[in-house]
Amino acid sequence: MSTEITPKIEKKKVTPSNIILGAVLTMTEVTTLGQPIEVTKTTMAANRDLSFIQSIAKVWSRGGFLGFYQGLIPWAWIEACTKGGILLFVSSEVEYRARVANAGNFMSGIVGGITGGVVQSYTTMGFCTCMKTVEITRRKNMASTGVTQSSWDVFKVIWAKEGWRGINKGVNAVALRQMTNWGSRFGFSRLVENGIKKIQNKGSDDKLSVTEKILASAIGGGLSAWNQPIEVIRVEMQSKTNDPNRPQNLTVMKTLKYVYNTNGIKGLYRGVTPRIGLGVWQTVFMVGFGDMAKEKIANYGKAKPQSLK
Repeated sequence: MSTEITPKIEKKKVTPSNIILGAVLTMTEVTTLGQPIEVTKTTMAANRDLSFIQSIAKVWSRGGFLGFYQGLIPWAWIEACTKGGILLFVSSEVEYRARVANAGNFMSGIVGGITGGVVQSYTTMGFCTCMKTVEITRRKNMASTGVTQSSWDVFKVIWAKEGWRGINKGVNAVALRQMTNWGSRFGFSRLVENGIKKIQNKGSDDKLSVTEKILASAIGGGLSAWNQPIEVIRVEMQSKTNDPNRPQNLTVMKTLKYVYNTNGIKGLYRGVTPRIGLGVWQTVFMVGFGDMAKEKIANYGKAKPQSLK
């Protein structure tokens, strides 16, 4: 009589190295292609009458090549230094707890991603995302004087006028976006990983190659763009574009109704193309490279088995 041994679920250690790793990965992601795609996507969502090419032209007109890095310093960097570490820290812990509670790989990934995304939003992403959107959509020159306000000047004005609520405008939409973002990205990535293992006749505990891991992450990131309406709502709530028809004191539902009545269902999906590209780019970094880097750190210093000669 044989008994099947259930494989032990090992807990990934929560260490300062994981937090630092998350910050390094996100800083690299946003400073390379992340911010240019973010600026293009936000411009399309805020100016829903513009095509993809027209949006690129508009961004270029606001500063040339550097126009694609509006909001990078300091807001995107502040966000990157914090949100990556929070995501890896929280999602790893929750994913492990879900696995211990007998949840599958797919469901554990979703729960971990959702929790990590929500915690991200209410700790650091609220004011950083708001200020990035303000920087991307505001008029650069004051009409009366022609003087250009710095990003810090704009922050001070909003803070003096509206306080904490002002710089966190749209934070509930950010939370909805992040929980669906990372729930989808982690979940879809794990689902694709399971499919790849079946195709390659690998066991559930077998490791994927670097190429397989990146492929799974890229597909998961692209599929996560299904929630683009939430992103358009978030941008509209935080936008500084001049729109006299925009209702005051916007909530998520008010904004949804306004965008739909103004631009129809297509308006809720403006910017989805660059969003897919951003989802792929971010997920390859945070899920693909993140998993591989965490494993490298976990195994650092361990004795490697010697091959027989």
